[in-house]
Amino acid sequence: MWAYGHAGTLSLFEKRYAVALTKAQIIDLYRVRAAWYDFSANLYYLIGFREARYRKEAVAALGLKTGDTVVEIGCGTGLNFGYLRAAVGGAGKVVGVDLTDAMLAQAGQRIAREGWSNVMLVQRDAAAYEFPAEVQGVLSTFALTLVPEYERVVENAADALAMGGRLVILDFRQPENWPLWLVRLGVFVTRPFGVSLDLTDRKPWLVMQKHFSRVTTTLHFGGSVYIAVGEGREPGNKRGRR
Repeated sequence: MWAYGHAGTLSLFEKRYAVALTKAQIIDLYRVRAAWYDFSANLYYLIGFREARYRKEAVAALGLKTGDTVVEIGCGTGLNFGYLRAAVGGAGKVVGVDLTDAMLAQAGQRIAREGWSNVMLVQRDAAAYEFPAEVQGVLSTFALTLVPEYERVVENAADALAMGGRLVILDFRQPENWPLWLVRLGVFVTRPFGVSLDLTDRKPWLVMQKHFSRVTTTLHFGGSVYIAVGEGREPGNKRGRR
């Protein structure tokens, strides 16, 4: 979908930013960034990017109740844990899943600092993670697009959700009305978090339409950020659990 250089060659920008990182590269990247991830994410407020607002909206869209169980895919340092725990209360359970040990170490420090006894961490590749059965919510914020097998994650999440449960994805997308130079600028400023040009070919919200009876999408930040909400299917439409 991208217009590369003339005669089939790649521009210098495309050579550097076109290809998605491998899982090993993502682990290396986030090991380096883990200790100052929260601080660096907040820097985007300088350009009007209201990350906390988007995260709160995504958690609210889950429609969680006290006592519910929610799984967060790509939980990172646990920036969403406070919002999730407030939604499910002390009687509920929050499960954070992430690929990178250093990010989970930061999340563990947050849990210990806050004294949360009902928040647990799992180090696992999202595509290989086995969801608990009958969870009430699954969340992923600024993470799922980095997973090559994101379609499998969406499908597995749909299978795991209880009746009325929801999958909510908050992530980046290519705005339909942005010129290429502005898209490239967006990739440039988010590259420190592993964003690349070809990630725009990954469209989790479209995959959700295959596995959920109802999907709604809300756009933010000029259409470059979306919150997609998928509501669970009838039990008879689910695949057998593996």
